[in-house]
Amino acid sequence: MDTSPATNGTAHAGVSLSNGPVAMDIDQPTTNGHAQTNGNGNGKRKTSMGNGGKSYKDDTDSDDVPLQKKRKTAAAADSDSEDDIPLKKVVKPPKVTAAMVGEKEDGKPLEQKLQREKEQIEKNAVKEAQKIRKKEKTQVKEESDSDDKPLKKKAAPAKKAAPSKVKKEAVSDDSDDSDDKPLKKKAPAKAKVKKEEAATPAKKGKGKKSAGQAADDEAAEEEEEEYRWWEDQAKGDGTEKWKTLEHNGVIFPPEYEPLPKHVKMTYDGTPITLKPEAEEVAYAFGAMLNSTHNVENPTFRKNFFGDFKEILDRTGHGKDKDGNTVKLKTLEKCDFQPIFDYVDAERAAKKALPAAEKKKLKAAKDEVEAPYMFCMWDGRKQKVGNFRVEPPGLFRGRGEHPKTGKWKKRVSPEQITINIGKEAMVPAPPEGHNWKEVKHDKEGTWLAMWQENINGAYKYVMLAANSDVKGQSDHKKFEKARELKKHIDRIRKDYNKELKSDVMAERQRATAVYLIDQFALRAGNEKGEDEADTVGCCSLKFEHVTLRPPETVIFDFLGKDSIRFYNEVQVDAQVFKNLKLFKRAPKQEGDEIFDRLNTSGLNKHLSNYMTGLTAKVFRTYNASWTMANLLREMKAEGTIADKVLAYNAANRKVAILCNHKRTVAATHDAQMGKMEGRIDGLRYQQYRVKQQMLDLDPKLKKKRGEEYFALPDGLDDEWVLKHQAELVEEARDKIKKKFEKENEKLVADGSNQMKSKELDERMEVADELEAKFKRENKKGGKIEAEGKGPTVEKLETQLEKLDTRIATLKSQSEDRENNKEVALGTSKINYIDPRLTVVFSKKFDVPIERFFSKTLREKFDWAIKSVDEDWEF
Repeated sequence: MDTSPATNGTAHAGVSLSNGPVAMDIDQPTTNGHAQTNGNGNGKRKTSMGNGGKSYKDDTDSDDVPLQKKRKTAAAADSDSEDDIPLKKVVKPPKVTAAMVGEKEDGKPLEQKLQREKEQIEKNAVKEAQKIRKKEKTQVKEESDSDDKPLKKKAAPAKKAAPSKVKKEAVSDDSDDSDDKPLKKKAPAKAKVKKEEAATPAKKGKGKKSAGQAADDEAAEEEEEEYRWWEDQAKGDGTEKWKTLEHNGVIFPPEYEPLPKHVKMTYDGTPITLKPEAEEVAYAFGAMLNSTHNVENPTFRKNFFGDFKEILDRTGHGKDKDGNTVKLKTLEKCDFQPIFDYVDAERAAKKALPAAEKKKLKAAKDEVEAPYMFCMWDGRKQKVGNFRVEPPGLFRGRGEHPKTGKWKKRVSPEQITINIGKEAMVPAPPEGHNWKEVKHDKEGTWLAMWQENINGAYKYVMLAANSDVKGQSDHKKFEKARELKKHIDRIRKDYNKELKSDVMAERQRATAVYLIDQFALRAGNEKGEDEADTVGCCSLKFEHVTLRPPETVIFDFLGKDSIRFYNEVQVDAQVFKNLKLFKRAPKQEGDEIFDRLNTSGLNKHLSNYMTGLTAKVFRTYNASWTMANLLREMKAEGTIADKVLAYNAANRKVAILCNHKRTVAATHDAQMGKMEGRIDGLRYQQYRVKQQMLDLDPKLKKKRGEEYFALPDGLDDEWVLKHQAELVEEARDKIKKKFEKENEKLVADGSNQMKSKELDERMEVADELEAKFKRENKKGGKIEAEGKGPTVEKLETQLEKLDTRIATLKSQSEDRENNKEVALGTSKINYIDPRLTVVFSKKFDVPIERFFSKTLREKFDWAIKSVDEDWEF
């Protein structure tokens, strides 16, 4: 039975119609800037508690944090290493085009194509769920029959979450449509699903070796045997994460070194001397003057100067050359340019260091950090991730963060709690200091933690992404999404039914689950006063949703990382009516759409279907299930580049259907221009080869026509002269770099450097190239055949190779242009099960390196080694 969302006429739900400007017939939205208002000057959900009173175990940024209506809760924005991510410019995304999903337009709207594809994928999901349950039921029966014992009584079904105790309301939206009327009698609540009696077994690896074989292998191998934890499903069942844990603590950033005496900031034109504590803050601001989107941001400037002035008041402000006190009263009179010039020169000098010197500095740094890079976790050597304590600096935050620009204070050992095994030696703190506390928390996967001063958030030192613990976490996440396959049909059937419930809380909940499932909206959590005004589904406000009859909904709000979520979607007819009802007067700007719902209640309801099911699992499931269906039908052919393009096209569809967008990179146009220049350069090479063919056989011009031998379209004599000069300069630069690299190697080996005369001799190659171009231009562009024993056949082979290179570059260019506003990485790394990418790699014989970088190959080592090409999500 097809339980995909109902459609009405030609209206289909689950896909964006457009992302451009719209003409709105009703519910005209107000300007949706960086912050919304609710009549009190603030549209955020409020909080009255700071983070200071919480235990480290209470701190979380997961989607499971309750978002209670009318109740204030603690919430702290954990910026972690994301503090240094630049503010993102809010840009309205363009309309989705056919090219963006790798399809050619054939006269049919792209939205209809994607919707039909999604509807088919959802039908497949229904069949898959029924198939899995039937298979499990059969297995249970077979096991019962084989044991010749009566089947054990199953656990009682999970009870359905009771609806909110609210007064029944009339939920009609005054429409004459009979579908608009609420159910008169509510059917008795039924248990949703029975709890799983056992987790889905993992795919088995190779059979276990005999004792004799194991002994032989142990004798032959001196290295530690690889631990294939994904084949050990018993691991991680309990709450205890480790038995023994040893590590060397953390590395602190170096102390601040004052600027040279001649480098001083000025105030109202007067150079001033600051105390080191204040100078360090001034240095941080001056060093980032080139980051205009930060230092010109009014919020950043205000927060910076507020903290800077507080330190100045404490340290006595500045002194002029005569020792007189100069009070810094306004930021506008401060000039940090001398500091920036000094820092910029230092950066340039460091960049210009010889490779050998850079290598030496890196080796020294690695030697210092080596003891902290690994820990012993249950006797196994594991790589530690962020073992460096964050240095002090100016907080940047993500998006329009209200605390951007504030001073991140230096972290002292007295703020740090160490987590380590009882029998292990506790790492020594820096001389003259003590740790805040030493814990032996076997339920925690952290090695050290501290609380930062900006948001009161806890920072943790964790294992690296390629460690067993992190890998197990990823594995568990994707297995949870696989488990959702068994229940997705019943969930969709239930929420489609409850869209017409006469209980307002149920109707709102069903509508929210529909939006989360169909449009990949995040659940949304409560925000504090000092946090960025980002929202999700449960925290949508009146002004974030605009309705355009008959069934179009426009979402416009700041989503995760303060990136604008602007989407125009076509929804199920009943969902449209529900949203219209939820926005009905007396609601106005600042009021919540789902005022009978919060994230905690939503997740509690979902857990009735499946243990541990939360709203965020739908994103992982939908991305992975969609990709699995696309790969199942895919027939990737041609070169490796062609196959990669086919994979990217499927990934792009997942990203669009799951609404994974990104802002266009500032360097995109420059990169595209550079790639276009490379293509033009190859086309010019083809022109030169054809001219050489004419030099060997002038009759070819008559046989193949003048057009064949003409300059390619878009290239003229002026372009040729410029390109020739670039080729000569490129040749000189290449020779010079090779010469310098060889000299550095000679010095490193203790030999004498080559003399400059050697460089001059090597440069003759570039000089000859320049002379050749001049001769050709004097002869009206006549190009003589080059190479040993040139023939027309050899030159035609060169043309074919150039054709292949041009085709590859054009494909890469098109792929890059198509991906400029689609976050393929977000889907591939966080939401698509990595085992699907491994299946594609093995099935179509494409190196996994084409999809996963070295870091990702280490992170997903478990996926690469645990499946073959026949594995299915």
